[in-house]
Amino acid sequence: MSATRIGILGIGGRMGFAMARAVAATEGAALGGGTERPGSPHLGQDPGLLIGSGATGLKVTDDAAALFGAVDAVLDFSVPETLATHATLAANSGTAYVVGTTGLEHEHFEALHAAAKSCAIVQSFNMSLGVNILAGLTRQVAAALGEDWDIEIVEMHHRMKVDAPSGTAILLGEQAAKGRGVKLDAVADRGRDGITGARKAGHIGFASLRGGNVAGEHTVVFAADNERIELSHKATDRSIFARGAVRAALWAHGKAPGLYDMNDVLGLAKG
Repeated sequence: MSATRIGILGIGGRMGFAMARAVAATEGAALGGGTERPGSPHLGQDPGLLIGSGATGLKVTDDAAALFGAVDAVLDFSVPETLATHATLAANSGTAYVVGTTGLEHEHFEALHAAAKSCAIVQSFNMSLGVNILAGLTRQVAAALGEDWDIEIVEMHHRMKVDAPSGTAILLGEQAAKGRGVKLDAVADRGRDGITGARKAGHIGFASLRGGNVAGEHTVVFAADNERIELSHKATDRSIFARGAVRAALWAHGKAPGLYDMNDVLGLAKG
């Protein structure tokens, strides 16, 4: 059986390099090329040589359409502004599309739903096994506890991260809200400053910290009078997200069109 050819959008970035190395290290996967923005110093270079895995005979280009047409799956951890274009390219080519981009809004999910009618798409704000298990536990604990238990989600990332709360924090908030049978948008408190008044019962709070080179730390706090439960996950290297993305690409290749998530990839039960 031939290897699954995996292309990477934004291959010259930190996450792009991590994903390229993960592809090269994964049995059954082969690096099928990558793109970079116009003017990037990586354009024209062999992606295999960029990551030190050996020459592939390919060149980094700025042609995303050509990449989608040449590979079996594409990994995208780039920016929200390009997502709709990439989703359309995936739909037109029928190529499996794995999306880990954060900072997505309603219109981005509309684009993914539309494209998923024609290709397999895996979208998740975090593709690590540990985080997805944490999300499931968060949903279960939130369902078991009443509103006298306050829920706060604290996340910390490196100083270069541009969106807050993190996509993973939102994922955890959504699971907590799902456990309580409510919509996150109706109960989310994203940041507090000044005289805020008393905490609203049933609301889910978020706090974002930025500094250093932290790959990602998330804690879900369930606090009641005189007791507290804390569920945490700490990532020390972005390679865990890269390995999850490659696993998602291998899983999605050949799947029926649809919008999937890491629960599908990992075979975790949805409650």
